Amino acid sequence: MAETLRFIIDKTDTPIGELIVVADPEGHLRAVDWTEHAGRMRQLLRLHYGEKGYVLEEGKNPGGLTEMMRAYFAGKLDAIDSLPSRTAGTAFQREVWAALREIPCGDTVSYSALAQRIGRPAAVRAVGMANGANPVGIVVPCHRVVGANGSLTGYGGGIERKRWLLAHEAKARASSAA
Repeated sequence: MAETLRFIIDKTDTPIGELIVVADPEGHLRAVDWTEHAGRMRQLLRLHYGEKGYVLEEGKNPGGLTEMMRAYFAGKLDAIDSLPSRTAGTAFQREVWAALREIPCGDTVSYSALAQRIGRPAAVRAVGMANGANPVGIVVPCHRVVGANGSLTGYGGGIERKRWLLAHEAKARASSAA
């Protein structure tokens, strides 16, 4: 029988709602979501680790990750660039998530362009599904993926949050360039 994984859960306020941060004891981010989507987050954790494959224990600032998320929301966008994450998921999902981390802050790409970046131009729908299954949004910036025409499409936290995140990154990027 596999060992039950222990994860530490913390919450922090952000300008766009309360954020849940889940990490393992080694300081790897395992999940990030908004408190009103805690059920979805737990469902993803069960999918990846099994019904009894993990336990959540309340803690403060696991591995310094909550503080790094606060820094991002305060305008220090590079605070999350090297933030360590460890996710389950299929090999394809992890490939998509790795490609998401390569999208520069303040930029956007289409689902089609993301599929091309991973060398699977016909896998646009699968890329979209993997994007939607991302357990560590913001850090693995699924909000930077837009429709082919540049429109804001699906984001687990809601389109208004996606709009805010993109504007936040654009504003902070412009400030640092000035």
